[in-house]
Amino acid sequence: MDEKTRIQKDIELFKVNLEELKKKKLIYDSKVVELATQYYTDSIYYFDKNDFFTAFGCINYGHGLLDAIIKF
Repeated sequence: MDEKTRIQKDIELFKVNLEELKKKKLIYDSKVVELATQYYTDSIYYFDKNDFFTAFGCINYGHGLLDAIIKF
């Protein structure tokens, strides 16, 4: 899988994970979700600029924040 396709899949997965988080109605700090969403938005920005390295880093930070909320 090339890097562009990988990042597109990660971006789509982030949206799915965010919706799942909202459905679970967990108690969490909304500022963390806001920060994760900002990383998601940044990822799309860099992806559109063909800066795949930065886009990949941003989406991974976003996923990490969501994962932390879901797992803990």
